[in-house]
Amino acid sequence: MEALVPVAASGLVGAFAEAGVLTAADVHVAHRLGRLGGEASERVLLAAALAVRAVRSGSVCLDVRRLSEVTVDELSDDDIAALPWPDPVEVVAELRKSPLVIGGAGGPLVPLRLVDSDEGELLYLARYFAQEQQIRTLLDVRAEDVPRVRPSEVRAALDALFVAADGSPARAPDRQRIAAALAACRWTTVIAGGPGTGKTHTVARILALLVRASPRPLRIGLAAPTGKAAARLQESIDEQSGVLGLPPGPKAMTLHRLLGWRRGGGSRFRWNADNRLPYDVVVVDETSMVSLTLMCRVLEAMRPDARLILVGDPDQLTSVDAGAVLADLVARPVHGEIDVAVRELVSSDLDAASDPDEAALSAGEHRRLASGIVRLSRGRRFGGDIAALAVAIRDGDDDRVVEVLSSGSDAVSWRGSDDIAELRDDVVRSSANVTRAALAGDADGALARLEEHRLLCAHREGPYGVRQWARHAMEWVAADTGRALDPGGWCPGQPLLVAANDHELQIYNGDTGVVVQLPDGSLGAAFARGHEAMVIPPSRLADTHTVYAMTIHRSQGSQYDVVSVVLPEESSSLLTRELLYTAVTRARRHVRILGSEEAVRAGVRRRVLRASGLRREIRPYPR
Repeated sequence: MEALVPVAASGLVGAFAEAGVLTAADVHVAHRLGRLGGEASERVLLAAALAVRAVRSGSVCLDVRRLSEVTVDELSDDDIAALPWPDPVEVVAELRKSPLVIGGAGGPLVPLRLVDSDEGELLYLARYFAQEQQIRTLLDVRAEDVPRVRPSEVRAALDALFVAADGSPARAPDRQRIAAALAACRWTTVIAGGPGTGKTHTVARILALLVRASPRPLRIGLAAPTGKAAARLQESIDEQSGVLGLPPGPKAMTLHRLLGWRRGGGSRFRWNADNRLPYDVVVVDETSMVSLTLMCRVLEAMRPDARLILVGDPDQLTSVDAGAVLADLVARPVHGEIDVAVRELVSSDLDAASDPDEAALSAGEHRRLASGIVRLSRGRRFGGDIAALAVAIRDGDDDRVVEVLSSGSDAVSWRGSDDIAELRDDVVRSSANVTRAALAGDADGALARLEEHRLLCAHREGPYGVRQWARHAMEWVAADTGRALDPGGWCPGQPLLVAANDHELQIYNGDTGVVVQLPDGSLGAAFARGHEAMVIPPSRLADTHTVYAMTIHRSQGSQYDVVSVVLPEESSSLLTRELLYTAVTRARRHVRILGSEEAVRAGVRRRVLRASGLRREIRPYPR
């Protein structure tokens, strides 16, 4: 595929633009910085352009020692390895004396920051360096002090809230109990874990513990990066509030709403470093999807004496913007010791050996507790071969992944890209079940049937993309029913995907629903809200599409009985370990992979390369 080469691109930068490594925007920013700062070195300008590209690709910075580890569109015929890659050592040497890094006669502008880390040099655009340093500083400041708690009250609350199903004390080690003790004794807590490990179950009990231990009513803020995730957090808390005695009041919202986003205001957010959030406790769910910039804004707006609880799965796909903050926080260097109060509260859990349901904490996990980080591990949503497959993918063990996929398990199946008979049967069967309930006016039933099967793709376009496979699915359904589907119309059983937030209707980007026939013969669009469906007229939906297939990114936060995953060719840069892990962990009962062994192995081995200094020890070069 021929790349669009910027007119101004020439020399070293031009060669990389012509190969499709750099876009016009990357080149424009680099050349503009060079003109403003008085920098003419081709190596420095290439590094600047690659730093811009890195942010556009989701990294916070450019790992200079790994300049050549880039990916381009899989349709490109260019051999990236054959490009004139400069020696990283020479690039670093020129950056150290560049006016773009150390300043110069051209003025005070210093748009690039070069830092040394324990794994090599990193090059930042100044804005992202400042945000990363702000996050690092604010977390360190929040760790200098601890909340005042009454150990006897906290212990009593822990004993009451964390019990087995029969009401007896929970068996040690109980990682959920450890998480609650951390949240009670620290201003910042990170609760990591895969799907079904009880993250929101734990959060609800943490809130109940803090409410019981507080001498005054607590102001609680619940948030998530998307409206869909916020709605699910709200539903989970509401389901448990009666049993736990949580007071009514806290309503989950998007992070932008929590911070008070203002269009055209002097400050983008109402709540900021000069006007702190009014909450005593803030819970952020699905933190893996929070970008570096947004996390910086959240931390800036937090009062130093307010608890912040970050919840999410660090192994899932990350934010579409720059940064993988949750994964960085879980992996960052650890300093200090476990709080004495935490050790006293849950010593039996910390020292317990593994049991059949819960692994004992490793030495590394013990160290991370000192930074307020705990990983939940007891899967409650699925187990067996789906869990084994997810763990093998997470660990990057492609031989084990192939072994599980080839095992003939009832929970896992593996087919070639052309072996679609079972996929077609599932699509037709689930569509028929959804339509039957929708025609009967059973909104709850139709929504439940909608979760029987989901077809997931890595791409939006192309032979392995959502558009192509959604068309196949609609053809299969039409052939089964004898009725052609009208993508632009409305009909009972039609699956829906919301593409934009509508706070008035309380539907959010990523929500899925279904068209149902109402008793008066009219049609309604049903969306799941707790235990009862919310039904609204389809005519009020502003940005909603028919969905017979979905990208894996869109599926985050959702669960289905059966998941079919269409893999692209092994050369696809989108095919990564995080993508496979996210897709597999959407399934409750069965996961079906459609793709070659080469694609499976390539996906397991390829990681999302998001360079960051947050998980490293860094030292800026003198300016």
